[in-house]
Amino acid sequence: MINKNDVVTVKIEDISSEGQGIGIIRDESTGADACGFVLFIKDTVIGDVVEAKVMKTKKTYGYARLVRIIEQSPDRVTARCPVARQCGGCQLQEMSYEAQLRFKQNKVANNLKRLGGLGEADYVMHPIVGMTAPDEPYHYRNKAQFPVGCDRDGNIKIGFYAGRTHDIIDYMDCCIGDPVNKDILRIVRQWMTDNNIKPYNEENHSGVVRHILIRTGRATGEICVCLVINADKLQRYDSLVGELAKIDGMTSIMINVNREKTNVILGRHCETLWGRPYIEDCIGDVRYRISPLSFYQVNPVQTKRMYDKVLEYAQLTGNEAVWDLYCGIGTISLFLAKNAKKVYGVEIVPQAIEDAGNNAALNNIDNAQFFVGKAEEVVPEFYKNGGEGDTDSARSGADMLRPDVIVVDPPRKGCDTSLLDTMLEMAPPRIVYVSCDSATLARDLKYLRESGRYEVRDVQCYDNFCQGVHVETVVWMSRVSNEPRTDRA
Repeated sequence: MINKNDVVTVKIEDISSEGQGIGIIRDESTGADACGFVLFIKDTVIGDVVEAKVMKTKKTYGYARLVRIIEQSPDRVTARCPVARQCGGCQLQEMSYEAQLRFKQNKVANNLKRLGGLGEADYVMHPIVGMTAPDEPYHYRNKAQFPVGCDRDGNIKIGFYAGRTHDIIDYMDCCIGDPVNKDILRIVRQWMTDNNIKPYNEENHSGVVRHILIRTGRATGEICVCLVINADKLQRYDSLVGELAKIDGMTSIMINVNREKTNVILGRHCETLWGRPYIEDCIGDVRYRISPLSFYQVNPVQTKRMYDKVLEYAQLTGNEAVWDLYCGIGTISLFLAKNAKKVYGVEIVPQAIEDAGNNAALNNIDNAQFFVGKAEEVVPEFYKNGGEGDTDSARSGADMLRPDVIVVDPPRKGCDTSLLDTMLEMAPPRIVYVSCDSATLARDLKYLRESGRYEVRDVQCYDNFCQGVHVETVVWMSRVSNEPRTDRA
């Protein structure tokens, strides 16, 4: 029986979805798991043998604090960042990059087997695509959001939240962010100090500056700085703008108003203080306008590789009708539209759909149309009504009720069953599923496979979140050869 405050020795065998090491307390006499008791231990690496103090217990699992490492894993390395353990952003920095890639590949494969019911013979899984020279797995993020606060002495703190807390780690030189970030943060800190601009206080909802959002264009070099403020206007900002505008690539300096007492970072209203209300960046030959509120993939190098795989799986010849669900600002949609007859994108965020339309115009793409709403509502309603009033697809000759390809890139929660059911009714020859959560991916693939209409053909993982636990996966599903389309009733 494992109790709170017990000190135990355990070998780390896996990593949790939150980046904690997983060890199993075993009965040494039999080798069997003792009560199936699992311990989650932060700051450990697969292969470590550690001594840990149990801090909290449940019936079959508990949480422990690392006391010391008895035997280091062969995959353990020294973290590049001096605050990696305190910060909640990089859970795997003390694991070699090769081991990180193995862990992520195995994580996806295990979820497909355990949750998706897929055997190794059911599909082809290619080796994960990591970041290699010259694109090392550092300084890849094109977006960062830095909380701002005060220490006990009233000094301004800017950095990241410690894991599972809202305590700010005062550190500005993040090794997975753009190197320019630290220069921008130093300028903002100095301006706040010189002008007595108070940081936000979560407890009493006072102060002005809540977060500093920085976005950079990897291909264009353009930079956007947006201060999230607990005020309707920002006072005495001329000197701040003057200093920030000296930075090479500075394109947009903005404020975002968030007066709510909430953990949500961004409010709905943005105002431009200097420059444009957006930056531009490119993925391949498609150019995108990105505002502070836009969703845009944080690792453009890996995103390009991932989107190339989506195109490969879609097998477009220029004559296809395609749905792109959860399309965001149209990143995948516009890649597809250049190679298809017609693309329909669906996204719940109105600002993202407005951005998608602007991005289509920016790239002279006129065969992509975008709809605001939940994919699980828009697509079933469209199908139920037989595409009534859909003059755009009729004019192009594209049958959007019977698409050739459906691409889905849902949030971590995956797809609603009502959407999956409609996809089965539409019966496209190919479904391309892009996922940032392999557990919900496996669940949805199982649902589609159990219909008897689809099979998984190919799986390719991408390490878009180097030093963290998340992994992107692209899956190609095809309609089984003996499952022809049926006419709509």
